[in-house]
Amino acid sequence: MPQVDVVDETFIAVPPATVAAVFADPAAWRRHWPDLVLAVYADRGAEGLRWTVRGALTGTMEVWLETVLDGTLVHYFLRADTPTPLTPRRLDRERVRRQLAAKELALGLKAVLEGGRAPGVAPAPA
Repeated sequence: MPQVDVVDETFIAVPPATVAAVFADPAAWRRHWPDLVLAVYADRGAEGLRWTVRGALTGTMEVWLETVLDGTLVHYFLRADTPTPLTPRRLDRERVRRQLAAKELALGLKAVLEGGRAPGVAPAPA
């Protein structure tokens, strides 16, 4: 079992292709995960990406984009180990830090991509 196992889901009321475009740009990866070196091992187009992870963690990461109703359910998975052993307390802090960062990223994308869309209003086409 990985030391750091983060799972997050956030609904964004835009088509999957719109969300996929955010993650398609390798330059954006450094902004989202500055301490990780990512290499794509599965490009699933509008369904997301899978990466191997090096740097501050070693393992795998995935953004799976699932069409749900009039938008996208963004599933985020990070399963990795630290390169050096950490005390249980520091490992817990690292897990929580990664969980909060995942939710911050998802909610930030939601705010930008939905662009002030009022509740109940259909999303703009991709």
